[in-house]
Amino acid sequence: MHKIEGGRLNEAPNRVRVSVRKGTAPPVGAYVEFKARLNTPLAPLRPGGYDFSRDLYFQGIGAVGFVLGSIKTTEPRQSAGLWLRYLTAMGAMRDAIDARIRAVVPGDRGAIASALITGKRDAISAPVNDAMYVSSLAHVLSISGYHMALVAGVVFFTVRALLALVPTFASRFAIKKWAALAALAAAGFYLALSGAEVATQRAFIMTAIVLIGVMLDRQALTLRTLAIAALAVMLIAPEAVVHPSFQMSFAATLALIAAYERGLPWMVAGAETSFGARIALWGGREIVALILASIVAGLATTLYAAYHFHRMAPYGVLANLLAMPIVSLWVMPAGLLALLAIPFGFDALLWQLMGQGIGWMIAVALWVTSLPGSVGRVHAFGPGALLIGTAGIVLLCLLRSPLRWAGAILLAFACATAIRTQQPDLLVSADGRLVGIRGADGRLNVLKSSGADAFAVRDWLAADADARAPTDPSLAANGKCDQAGCVGHTSDGKLVALSLLPEAFEDDCARAVVVVTTREAPSWCAALVIDRKVWRSTGAVALQRVDNGFVLTPARPAGYDRPWARAAPAAGEAASSSPTSSATTRPPSRDATPRAEDLEPGD
Repeated sequence: MHKIEGGRLNEAPNRVRVSVRKGTAPPVGAYVEFKARLNTPLAPLRPGGYDFSRDLYFQGIGAVGFVLGSIKTTEPRQSAGLWLRYLTAMGAMRDAIDARIRAVVPGDRGAIASALITGKRDAISAPVNDAMYVSSLAHVLSISGYHMALVAGVVFFTVRALLALVPTFASRFAIKKWAALAALAAAGFYLALSGAEVATQRAFIMTAIVLIGVMLDRQALTLRTLAIAALAVMLIAPEAVVHPSFQMSFAATLALIAAYERGLPWMVAGAETSFGARIALWGGREIVALILASIVAGLATTLYAAYHFHRMAPYGVLANLLAMPIVSLWVMPAGLLALLAIPFGFDALLWQLMGQGIGWMIAVALWVTSLPGSVGRVHAFGPGALLIGTAGIVLLCLLRSPLRWAGAILLAFACATAIRTQQPDLLVSADGRLVGIRGADGRLNVLKSSGADAFAVRDWLAADADARAPTDPSLAANGKCDQAGCVGHTSDGKLVALSLLPEAFEDDCARAVVVVTTREAPSWCAALVIDRKVWRSTGAVALQRVDNGFVLTPARPAGYDRPWARAAPAAGEAASSSPTSSATTRPPSRDATPRAEDLEPGD
């Protein structure tokens, strides 16, 4: 960003992220002028919710918003640097390949093909995108470990096979190392072409370590290699540790390596028998290995998927068994050949072949989604269960003595802890416009003012394992609203008020146990008050009913001071320490609920 003007800006951000109407985004490297409405990065939508401002801080983004009016392309005010010229060239290449793929393969098949090659996922329709997540095939849409390993593996195998056809090379040179070098170069190009997102960077680091190990005559798939890759990622991007893609990819890889080291001797011993040899000849050993790999990776990532996305995929193993062989043996090889054929104009048939394989994957995802119980929803739980479960996975995978079965006990305890997590009775949004009330049926009811953000409601429902949409009429069934405000009842019949106008305070403060307002409440209010002074300093708030009062859990408690969330005046102390209210504060229990488009589920 070259220049920003705004009368209310105390300090102009270095970078901003703005949304534009579909089809109006300028090309990478263009100099533009536009008017935009900017806001501070989104704070957690509930205590323990995903902190979007933290992610944007590490990306160097200080504000978000949307464009008002048209976007005007102007002449550059300064010469483009080397990095900008590189980004412009790669952006033009990605756009050209994306346009070519979608011209040959229309619809969702072309959109997914482009996502696999260029990393552009914006053209995938909502039903197909949701089906991919429900069926546990969403990892295919995010270029991560699986894609990088597949690209490097195909190039490694092809180059080595071609060099082996030349006796001079095969007998005199280390063609395996040459093939590893070619695979490393291909993986680097794939990293640049796909946009080099954080998940792709981690996948490239892991793949590069494996290939370098091959070139140095070191065993590639070992726990030591995984440890080096994890340390490298944490040195380059330490903030990645809290991301689901980091946790899921390393958990799955750790479990697969442990299963490989302990399962390989058993498979080899079984193959030495005549019956085992016949099974191996029929391809049974590969089928068993694929089934076991899907089960192991699925189980290793289940706890993390439940923690971050509040979902489980009961048929995930089935979907992966049906779809992933086609993706590995058909879709990705066809896509790589099509990339090589683009300069010669022979790529259309290969893109079509790739689209046919993707059509099978889409059909599998939609079929699995239609099965009864395909969506396993999980209540939000805190990080304690996740940390205990992680310790259990580490013990199971690293230890070789019988002590490793203590990991299974820890995993069982983690699951029990997650199940027993108590959900809040009240939720208040960070701007005081939304109030979630748990009714007598155990489900949330929502009171809201005009202009309230439906995204917060969606987040609350997901964390509550509630399948209802934010627009579901039943969400307002327990509330009554007029111009002055809204009222609703808790599970024990107590009144909660959302006061919108000053004249509502007299009645609400006398009758309600909790009063929420976007204004400043009068000091004489007898209820527990969450007004402008409170939510400006605490952000979103959760309240748990305790005896005759409430335990208040703020999203940003007193003393919380981070570079992406500077400490605010402790205005909430007035509400929590008021003699007329019985609320206390406690540290928040953390969990994470990213948006689907912000996550890079790894494998």
